[in-house]
Amino acid sequence: MDQPLDDLADRLRDRLLAEAGDPASAPHGVSLTDRIRLLVDREAGLLDAPTRGELAARVARRSFGLGPLEPLLADPDVDEIMVNGAGAVWVERGGRLEPTAAAFASEAELLHAIERILAPLGRRVDEAEPMVDARLGDGSRINVVLPPLAVDGPLLTIRRFRARPLDAAELVARGTWSPPLRDFLARAVRARLNILVSGGTGSGKTTTLGALSSFIAAGERIVTIEDTAELRLQQPHVLRLEGRPPNVEGRGEITIRRLLRNALRMRPDRIVVGEIRGGEALEMLAAMTTGHDGSLSTVHAGSPAEAVRRVETLALMADVELPLAAIREQLADALDLVVHQARLPDGRRQVTAVAEVVRVAAGPATRDIYTIDDDSRPRWRAALSEALASRLEAAA
Repeated sequence: MDQPLDDLADRLRDRLLAEAGDPASAPHGVSLTDRIRLLVDREAGLLDAPTRGELAARVARRSFGLGPLEPLLADPDVDEIMVNGAGAVWVERGGRLEPTAAAFASEAELLHAIERILAPLGRRVDEAEPMVDARLGDGSRINVVLPPLAVDGPLLTIRRFRARPLDAAELVARGTWSPPLRDFLARAVRARLNILVSGGTGSGKTTTLGALSSFIAAGERIVTIEDTAELRLQQPHVLRLEGRPPNVEGRGEITIRRLLRNALRMRPDRIVVGEIRGGEALEMLAAMTTGHDGSLSTVHAGSPAEAVRRVETLALMADVELPLAAIREQLADALDLVVHQARLPDGRRQVTAVAEVVRVAAGPATRDIYTIDDDSRPRWRAALSEALASRLEAAA
């Protein structure tokens, strides 16, 4: 009965749209739910009452909202929703992945939901452009991949946007930072050290970046640059820049690198880049060494040492004929600290290392000053260099 009922629900949804235009409108004081019920009674009156009720629910899911995803979107504990084709929906809750009972009845229903998400954003996805990234009105990020790239059906991923970002005190309460580490990082931000937050996907880099930015003084002019605007700084003088993907003709793209170049002309006191992932790394290093100290950013990496090597590699992607030695020199001058965050097996996010970037004969290197030992105890391993220690002391 499911497939015939789905087909009938699709036809009734199309009838509803044809009769009422926008299904979210309710002329003459009649609610959308009542209009759907009346339509079902008129067109499928021979069905029994429970079947008509189920049919009305399916028409409603196809006409507005996101159907089976609505309860998950309303759950404040769900951080990410992953739709793997029509039959499987997974979520991340408390840092761990788990399956749910939610499911789309068919690929057609899933595609309708994707269309409803993208239409208000002015975005589209089809066979000609089967992948899309976008941001919802509440700031949540979505990613869509369609067949034939997605072999087993359309894929939809929604990374939820918290109504209120976690602050430094909450990260201490959750065990992400220890209190001494929070105090150290607060001094480092006030001392205008250039700090890079590293970690893997879903490790909480952006959350930590936002908490670090909370230590910036209220009187400073801050420019944030992101692919998808997630950071919500509380200071009164914040300018938010967001990249733009190319349109369907492949034109109009605004890259992070271009925004970073423009930000240097905006008289920033601080520059906060959501994530370094390409040739903009070279511009970021240049900004850090030409008077824009105190900059913050994130990068995908598995350790502080890997983070430095990755920034070096990304800087080489800038299509600028600079020798590797020159980039290494600039990197050693630019970065001061790398804060590495990881997602633990139990789902918790934790800062597992803080390293100082030091200069050696071969170029930049990292020296751990804070780590989490095998017994899960934080340990301060080495003293800071004299130059960095004096800057921190001045900011205390």
